[in-house]
Amino acid sequence: MHSSIFRIVLTALVSALLFSSCNNKQQTDGTVIPPESSQLILVVTDSDSAFNGKLHRFERTSINTPWQSFESKMTIVVGKNGLGWGAGLHPQNTVEGLPNKKEGDGKSPAGIFKLSAVFGFATAEDMTVLNFPYLHVNEALECVDDANSRYYNQVVENTAVDTIDWQSSEKMIKVDPQYQLGVTVDHNFPAPQPGGGSCIFLHIWKNNKTPTIGCTAMAAADMETIAKWLDESKHPVLVQLTADLYQQFKTQWQLP
Repeated sequence: MHSSIFRIVLTALVSALLFSSCNNKQQTDGTVIPPESSQLILVVTDSDSAFNGKLHRFERTSINTPWQSFESKMTIVVGKNGLGWGAGLHPQNTVEGLPNKKEGDGKSPAGIFKLSAVFGFATAEDMTVLNFPYLHVNEALECVDDANSRYYNQVVENTAVDTIDWQSSEKMIKVDPQYQLGVTVDHNFPAPQPGGGSCIFLHIWKNNKTPTIGCTAMAAADMETIAKWLDESKHPVLVQLTADLYQQFKTQWQLP
């Protein structure tokens, strides 16, 4: 995201999150959560069409120890059309009746995803309290949602690319206050499929009655709590499921 193309160029900051043995593969023990992961954000909605839900935080000391709840749950909103099966660390969609997430469908992705970086309007100097890679949102920063662009599903500085080949993008500094603070979610990444969905974040909501168009949003104070809690060395992941899917995959994926 900084110095040209975040999801390509910021390798030095996010390489610890790119678990080479885990990308879109199940672990030999049956779970799809990387063994290195000791922080987990769990988002659960009532149904695949609901946009209200709860967010829970968990930590564990090792893959052989149980997940422990970390403080109280938070209220969140997801996409206006609920959840669709995303592209992340989990297997391909085998859930009857649940469509795959697509660009512009108004759905947030269901599944398990890596988290790459915290982003926000504050300068990097003002965010040294974080234990996670940080991206300063500036005037040039855009998230490309044009499926025909070579930069599809990437956050780029428009002043640093050779050619602006996109017709559609989110100019992140204009998404205020929602993008004052957020976290990038590695959905449909690192090999994005055109039209598979783009620009998925955790971020600040407008309010608890207004859904997003595909992200997961929450109160500003809760977003700040999560940003300060994330620890790069603990390889945090996001799990988003309906209540029924949570029960279906809880044992197989070794969810808390």
